[in-house]
Amino acid sequence: MAAKVYFADMRSNEKQSLLDKVGKLYRRTGIGSIVAKNDLVAVKLHFGERGNTTYIRPQFIRRLVDLIRNSGGKPFLTDANTLYVGGRSNAVDHLETAVLHGFDYAVAGAPVIIADGLTGKDYVEVPVDLKHFKTVKIGSAAYHADALLVVSHFKGHIATAFGGVLKNVGMGLGSRSGKQMMHSDLLPEISPEKCRSCGRCMRWCPAGAISFTREQPDNPGPARIDASKCLGCGECTVTCTHGAIASNWKTEPDIMQEKIAEYSWGVLKDKKGKAAFITFLNNVTPDCDCCGWSEAPIVPDIGILASRDPIALDQACVDLVNGERGLSASRMAGHEDSPDKFRALFPNVDWSRQLAYGEELGLGIRQYQLVRVK
Repeated sequence: MAAKVYFADMRSNEKQSLLDKVGKLYRRTGIGSIVAKNDLVAVKLHFGERGNTTYIRPQFIRRLVDLIRNSGGKPFLTDANTLYVGGRSNAVDHLETAVLHGFDYAVAGAPVIIADGLTGKDYVEVPVDLKHFKTVKIGSAAYHADALLVVSHFKGHIATAFGGVLKNVGMGLGSRSGKQMMHSDLLPEISPEKCRSCGRCMRWCPAGAISFTREQPDNPGPARIDASKCLGCGECTVTCTHGAIASNWKTEPDIMQEKIAEYSWGVLKDKKGKAAFITFLNNVTPDCDCCGWSEAPIVPDIGILASRDPIALDQACVDLVNGERGLSASRMAGHEDSPDKFRALFPNVDWSRQLAYGEELGLGIRQYQLVRVK
């Protein structure tokens, strides 16, 4: 049985704007049915890194916020802090970036709540008991929300070939230490030259794996990690403010995609019948919106899609992109007629693994029926 994916193209006129089409998708997909009266509804989106210009426009978010309120819900905008140091690695910078990009209350019509708190420590450890993780660390604001509307901008990504719903949910709502665990299969190491012996990492280590190299109170020496005790949880990496425990970005693409799917499963396991997904298939850049720039789109703008099935929605987006001719004035130059645009851009990454594994986990199905909404 195929999942339904609703699709509206980018055409508009004096009788119907793109905002009107967003409303039609909301109604046809039955998104209002996931919202009960007084539900706290998390609208998961990406506020864009500073310097990036292809994140979803706040006017679209405002239309969705108004529709959620009309359905009886209480919406708030949310995302979790980033692992890398940039304009969104803590809640203060993250909120300032959101406002800079137009996601303040006056424009978007809803408050912004950073899902994992001030420094990424505000998360819920959700049991999943899957191949890579026994538990996953989900931003508490998203976990405790009654309903979830995931609004994604579909684009390329260096590690997963494309970023769609699963990336937005799994990586996006994982806490900072959860992101570290998805990005790396290596245990952290401390740089003695950078360590200030402040002891902050020791206080946050859940395994008691960190100690000072010397016992003198006035000269404890740099911290060290006992690999036999280390859980690889990433708490020390995101806790150190001196850059002495650097983020590890080393993992295989297939493994990272599977980890993202497991985090997505952790986010959605308690949201059965209370989650829906909308994806904007325009400005399909080769790079993630986490970049502080926006490369030229690789294909023309295609449309806006919505579904209750995240796997089917991501699959439909990939298929629609691959059905377009690549734009020569972009990174697709020389590969305009490639039947697989993302494999052409990232030949060492098999993007299908995230969808195949997500289907194995029961997140959804790859077979879909595309329903055109005019």
